[in-house]
Amino acid sequence: MISHPPLPAPSTRLDLGLRPVWLLVLLGGGGGLFLLSLALGSVSIPFDQVLLILRGGTPEKASWLNIVLKFRLPKAITASLAGAALGVSGLMMQTFFKNPLADPFVLGISSGASLGVALVVLTAGTAGGMLLAGFGLAGDLLLVSAAALGAAVSMLLVLVVASRIHNNMTLLILGLMMGYFVSAIVSLLLYFAIPERIQAYLNWTFGSFSSVTWDQLPLLAGGVGVGLSLALVLTKPLNALLLGERYARSLGMNIPLMRLWIVGATALLAGTVTAFCGPIGFIGIAVPHLCRNLLRTSDHRMLVPASILMGAMLALLVALIAELPGSELVLPLNAVTVFIGAPIVIFVIVRQHHAHETFNL
Repeated sequence: MISHPPLPAPSTRLDLGLRPVWLLVLLGGGGGLFLLSLALGSVSIPFDQVLLILRGGTPEKASWLNIVLKFRLPKAITASLAGAALGVSGLMMQTFFKNPLADPFVLGISSGASLGVALVVLTAGTAGGMLLAGFGLAGDLLLVSAAALGAAVSMLLVLVVASRIHNNMTLLILGLMMGYFVSAIVSLLLYFAIPERIQAYLNWTFGSFSSVTWDQLPLLAGGVGVGLSLALVLTKPLNALLLGERYARSLGMNIPLMRLWIVGATALLAGTVTAFCGPIGFIGIAVPHLCRNLLRTSDHRMLVPASILMGAMLALLVALIAELPGSELVLPLNAVTVFIGAPIVIFVIVRQHHAHETFNL
């Protein structure tokens, strides 16, 4: 097994200096990308008209009102919430396992959601297959319910295991094994399914921010809001974990309870996003490293807010690129996240390898 050097201990230097300024920069960048996502697409809408629509005015073309309010605005809000959730959950998992390559789905949450969707889509009857292929709101709701149930079952299993096993590496291995086991079941379902159902399942695995409706947004926002609130409360325990469990115990922290809260918050964030948007990859790995390199700190009091903003910003950027403004084509979301996230992961591996060599000299 490849060993990774531990993540650096939290640095508190300059916390009141330039780092809060960077948070404002991220906030401004995220706001700019949010407006861009409302203005750009297959139909370009002038910025002044977008602002007019957001203020409740009537634009020059009636169609622009429907495009912004019915399609682009819920998509932009969904992307912001999903990116923030994945960024923070990735940060917590990298700290929890002391592994810079851990991601939000390392505990098998995504696998559970995938199994739930696969059971519904690949085993549905002919009428159900037509419905789930994307025809109608009921099909979308059924997909979300199946993914949420699968993610919830996985989350409960992880929490039960985490309460009884106090070794993080063992928990990581069990999560990976659960993922392999579920992937094998899904592979069997795919093997015996008809092509139309396979296509419906593959469409879900591509990931999408555009499938969430206004009626579903409160559920997504509620789950993400609770998870992010827990993450903000857990900044002190996360900082203590960087210095080791012995140090955390010396501060009077209840380690088993702390582990459960961290795992629970991550499972809630990752499970909620996967249920509504599909399995979105690489954002959870890339965002924490971008924030650490930008802020030059491992202090979670700064990293958690920065990951919220950076995650939302990166998700909006990915959604905008996938939209191919000015074109009728839309790229698979996960293909775009790979192009952005994979170079960051490669950079992390190379840098960690260089750090090992430097340390051993």
